[in-house]
Amino acid sequence: MIDLEKQYQEYLNKNIYINMSRGVPDARQLDLSESILDVLRSGNCLKINNIDYRNYGLLDGIPECKDLFSNILDIPQNNIIIGGNSSLALMYNAISKSMTNGVCGSTPWNKLSKVKWLCPVPGYDRHFAICEYFGIEMINIPMNEDGPDMDLVEKYIKDDYVKGIWCVPKYSNPTGITYSDETVRRFAKLRPAAKDFRIYWDNAYAIHDLYEEKKEHLLNIYSECKKNNNEDIIYIFTSTSKITFPGAGISAMGASENNKKDMLEQMKVQTIGYDKINQYRHALFLKDLKNIMKRHADILRPKFELVERIFSKELIGFATWSKPLGGYFISLNVKGCAKEVVERCKKAGVILTNSGATYPYGIDSSNSNIRIAPSSVSLKELEIALRIICLSVKLETKQS
Repeated sequence: MIDLEKQYQEYLNKNIYINMSRGVPDARQLDLSESILDVLRSGNCLKINNIDYRNYGLLDGIPECKDLFSNILDIPQNNIIIGGNSSLALMYNAISKSMTNGVCGSTPWNKLSKVKWLCPVPGYDRHFAICEYFGIEMINIPMNEDGPDMDLVEKYIKDDYVKGIWCVPKYSNPTGITYSDETVRRFAKLRPAAKDFRIYWDNAYAIHDLYEEKKEHLLNIYSECKKNNNEDIIYIFTSTSKITFPGAGISAMGASENNKKDMLEQMKVQTIGYDKINQYRHALFLKDLKNIMKRHADILRPKFELVERIFSKELIGFATWSKPLGGYFISLNVKGCAKEVVERCKKAGVILTNSGATYPYGIDSSNSNIRIAPSSVSLKELEIALRIICLSVKLETKQS
């Protein structure tokens, strides 16, 4: 214990500041997209059927972008809506519309005595923040190795007040889990009591594989829903936020004909159309998408491998952690001292995601989960941060 405290004190004296609180791309990843700023030239924005992309029109997006996301999500172009720079904004808008105007003619949720939502945990804090903002009651659904506990999901959807579920189906935030084929099929077969129940399928990491030869397969949820005549149950979301520039990308929503028509009724009041010049810029730049994603993986892979090496050497017996093959996060599980570990790391200059953030209302009842986001820092900074994390886990585990 004395040696550990001495090592920790040495870090305290170094005035370290390493921020790993969010899954922010490395600056080198942003550099990969610098040429997107140069792909447009004067005169090449007058495109399909003489529609000038500099002007109003095309509420649901340009054909070239629909084709891009059709290939990424394996959904027909006609079932895609192109949004602005944020898929989170599309999700927020979908819930906001449900609150004020209902879903496909159903009773608006703000006229109900309560609204409930299923939340796989640990999960994405910004999903939970949307529910909390609208006063939606959140219900924890434990994550298993093959995805959410589907027995519990099938139980809870018998309640008419349960209106939806959050899902990050591939390389889940933060566990890195990819849903099994069986889990996807069970989702596609759901017959909830509420006709306005929707699965919010946030496929943020659809093509964010670290290893081409070991990339995980995710069964096509839309195709499975169609097989069951159940395509209205699903909204599918993704974006280029971690492919090009997070603050200046494009997003997309996949939806059935009924759902798309319903969503466009809101959009046509909200906007005359999203940024078509940015859409066209992305369509041109991402023609070589496979190579671009390989280059992203080449930057991220060494960081994930470094986390695995150091945790395997230092934390066996003290903690467990996920070993994702893609995405942006690693889930570290400690023995009832997550809050204390995060605070100890902060004192030493390593900023992690707040403990409890991966649970609704910020309440991790077991005080065990810590989200590790290694993407934005250098390998040198990451190694320092990991040493401090390991020291903090060992110190707090011995004290608890």
